[in-house]
Amino acid sequence: MTKWYNRYPDPLQWELKKKISAIKNFPAENILLGNGSDECIDLVVRAFCDPQKDNIIICPPTYGMYEVYAHINDVELKEVPLQSNYQLHLEGLEAAIDENTKLIFFCSPNNPTGNSLIKEDIEMVLNNFDGIVIVDEAYINFSRQRSLIPELNDYPNLIVMQTLSKAWGLAALRLGMTFASKEITDVLNKIKPPYNINQATQELALKALDNLDDVNAMIMEIVKEREKLAKQLVELRIVEKVYPSDANFLLVKTKDAGGIYDHLKKKGIIVRNRSNVLLCEGSLRITVGTENENNELIKALSDL
Repeated sequence: MTKWYNRYPDPLQWELKKKISAIKNFPAENILLGNGSDECIDLVVRAFCDPQKDNIIICPPTYGMYEVYAHINDVELKEVPLQSNYQLHLEGLEAAIDENTKLIFFCSPNNPTGNSLIKEDIEMVLNNFDGIVIVDEAYINFSRQRSLIPELNDYPNLIVMQTLSKAWGLAALRLGMTFASKEITDVLNKIKPPYNINQATQELALKALDNLDDVNAMIMEIVKEREKLAKQLVELRIVEKVYPSDANFLLVKTKDAGGIYDHLKKKGIIVRNRSNVLLCEGSLRITVGTENENNELIKALSDL
């Protein structure tokens, strides 16, 4: 145990924020760190929505925790499903927004579909909505699209969320990042728990942020394996379609998602069955592994 662990950590994590600021080219005072992105989502809902009065909009299929935190905070949830091409339904969003709509959550690249949302569509909403638009970029490091962080200077009603869980491979540390105007960040800082990021997490994250070259190399390897895996999967007779992905996973439409899931589970290979998710019928979400892991997956699927 180091001598620092008998003292409380910096409640605003300034050393860590300054390093993130240098990497993201965004002011440290406009960054909020959370115990995972889930805490950041919860803080935004609590800060800007009145229970039993306001509502938030999500666009399924999407990350499930937006709905969870709406229910936890007793805030009405409205759903405007994506179109069949997994892009925003702008007319549907316009119709769903009312005077009590305070937040709209977008996930880009989206989970579980893997695609990036069209930037111009997001900007259309930002330009025509008086509330706050949150763009969750958990998978942005694997994407062909650029982050919306530079757009924060043009849109005071925009919040961008990222994480160290995916591309950085630090899911166990639980460190989410929120980028926003200083006005929004100040509000979130007032309601967050005082010591939400512990000292050990801050130290480990600082060390990780020094290894940018290693992280970039890992991202390039995952993207290369993603493209290779997609080509291998589409050749299998049990696969009907492999959707384009900007994430570290692939959404794969199959002829028997439940049977394939059970088959892989018996072989110690775990994927996500998304058959019961809107617009993902018959589909599995497959995380891109190492070359050996991907080869084992293809071998197991070739048996069917």
